[in-house]
Amino acid sequence: MQVAVIGASDCTPEESESARMLGWLIAKKGATLVCGGLGGVMEAACMGAREGGGRTVGIVPDRGNGNPYLDIVVRTGLGHARNVLVVQSADAVIAIGGSYGTLSEIAIALKMKHPVYGLKTWAIDGVVPCSTPEEAVERATGP
Repeated sequence: MQVAVIGASDCTPEESESARMLGWLIAKKGATLVCGGLGGVMEAACMGAREGGGRTVGIVPDRGNGNPYLDIVVRTGLGHARNVLVVQSADAVIAIGGSYGTLSEIAIALKMKHPVYGLKTWAIDGVVPCSTPEEAVERATGP
């Protein structure tokens, strides 16, 4: 299973801690974490996944290397268009906070009929609100 964690590259300390816990929990479930590969929520989630012994994939917008916790870096040269690849690569999506980039990923996921779970993110139809990282990962990965 592959779970995408989406959120802003500039996040609050609370969002960062939630993302780190999400990553750790995803790893403990044996799933691969997919993200946009940059900082903020993405980096914190990858850090948590690494701490949990999991795998991370970053689909980065340019020719860079992404954050230091990535196991696999996919260099796209696509900028924000890579959001489609992040979501398409996932079986489920978890959104934390975020701005318009996160909103675009949520919209793409919903259009593709991927389940989307949210922690303090956009409150729109189709996003299942979750109270904790544990709840989000449990819903995303199943029992």
